Amino acid sequence: MTNYERIEKAIVYLKDNFQDQPSLDDVASQVHLSSFHFQKLFKDWAGVSPKKFIQFLSVEYAKSLLKQQLTIADVSYETGLSGTSRLHDLFIGIEGMTPGEYKNGGEALQIHYSFAETPFGDIIIASTEKGICHLAFVNDHLQGIEQLKSAFPKASIQQKTDIIQQDALRFFDSDWKDLRKVKLHLKGTPFQIKVWQSLLQIPQGDLTTYGGIASMIDLPKASRAVGTAIGSNPIAYLIPCHRVIRSTGITGEYHWGARRKEAMLGWEAAHKNRQAV
Repeated sequence: MTNYERIEKAIVYLKDNFQDQPSLDDVASQVHLSSFHFQKLFKDWAGVSPKKFIQFLSVEYAKSLLKQQLTIADVSYETGLSGTSRLHDLFIGIEGMTPGEYKNGGEALQIHYSFAETPFGDIIIASTEKGICHLAFVNDHLQGIEQLKSAFPKASIQQKTDIIQQDALRFFDSDWKDLRKVKLHLKGTPFQIKVWQSLLQIPQGDLTTYGGIASMIDLPKASRAVGTAIGSNPIAYLIPCHRVIRSTGITGEYHWGARRKEAMLGWEAAHKNRQAV
C-alpha cells in the first residue's frame, strides 16, 4: 500500500464514520500504522491533523463556500495576486489544436509521455511541443498508455520526460516561486475549451457549481452541456474540474474517482486555511 493509498483509505473511513468521532488509534488501525506514524504521515500530506481535515471533507464545507455568494472574480481579488489560490489564473494558458489536428486524431503530432507520483496517486502526463495535452490519474500504467493512444490514435507517441512536463508537475509541490508559465495544448470543441478556460478561474480552495460555470460563459441555461464538457476534461488537476460541485452542496462524481475528488478538496481547503492563519 502506497502512502497515498493509505491516506485515501483513511479519508474514506473518516467520511463514513465522522459522526462517531473516531480516535486517532481507530483511524491508524485502518491503514495498519501506529498512531504516531499515521499522524506524521497525514500531517505531512495535508498539513493538518486528521481531526481537522475531516471538517474540510464534509458537505457543510461545500455549502459554506457557496452560501458566501461571492463571484469567482471577487474571491480572486480578496485572495491577492501572490496567493496560490490564483495559481491557475496566473500560470496556465490554453491553446486549442487546429481543426485538422482535432479531426485527424493528432496526426503528425509528436507526443512525449511519462509517469509521475503526486499527492493524489500516480499520473500519466503527455506533451506536444506546444504544451501539455493529456494528464490522467492511473492505477495501471499499461492502461494509461492505451487511453493516451486512444485519445490520439494517429500521433507519434514516445515515452520521454521533457521540460514542459517537469514545469507542469511543479503544481503538485508546495513552492511555486520558480514555476514557469505552463501551456496546455488541447483537443476539444470551441465550447469545451471555453468551459475548460473558465475552470482555470476557480481559485484553489474554493468551489463553484455547474450553473456557476454556465453563467461565467454567458450561457446560464447550459448547465447540462457544461457538465458534459467538464466530464470530458483531459487534464486532471491542472484544469480543476474537481472544484465544481452540485448546487445542493454535494461534491458529486469525478472522472478519476469521487474519493480522489474529496481528497483534493480537503487538501486544498487545508492549505488555504493554513495560509489564512
